[in-house]
Amino acid sequence: MKAVEELELNNQDHYKLKMDIGIDQDSRQNIANGLSQILADSYCLMIMMHNYHWNVRGKNFRQIHLLTEEQYEEIFGAIDEIAERIRSLGFLAPGSLKEFSDLSHIDEPNSKATENEMLAHLLKGHEHIAKHARKIIAMADDVDDEATADLLTERVEVHEKSAWMLRSMLEE
Repeated sequence: MKAVEELELNNQDHYKLKMDIGIDQDSRQNIANGLSQILADSYCLMIMMHNYHWNVRGKNFRQIHLLTEEQYEEIFGAIDEIAERIRSLGFLAPGSLKEFSDLSHIDEPNSKATENEMLAHLLKGHEHIAKHARKIIAMADDVDDEATADLLTERVEVHEKSAWMLRSMLEE
């Protein structure tokens, strides 16, 4: 095997080594697209968590304030891992507010929401990411992309646990 088999000109007018990691270009592109949406959803959910962390009020202020801080700190590290996985697959990770806004399916946070509305919005966001991640795990499994499947399996676990906690707080 040659150390450098060939260089190709990509769409950003610079040269890169041709990628050969055992996953074809189209599959890597599809997985990277799915990961980009999860990245955008995760970033937007983190913004919602910050918003609600700062603006929550009511009898459960302290509990929600601490919970949202714990959750946004956890998701911040995950965002970096997701972006780095997209790069490992050979694609650029979205990283602007416009890109995140265009890709995300997470609603804008409402600073004036009641504490229960805030909890319900966060719950919906966690469940959305868990559900979407499952679809990308299936795509990754189809092409033996264990790294993506492992990363997203961990994310599903975190989002499901967060959703459970939020759902429990909303129960009467």
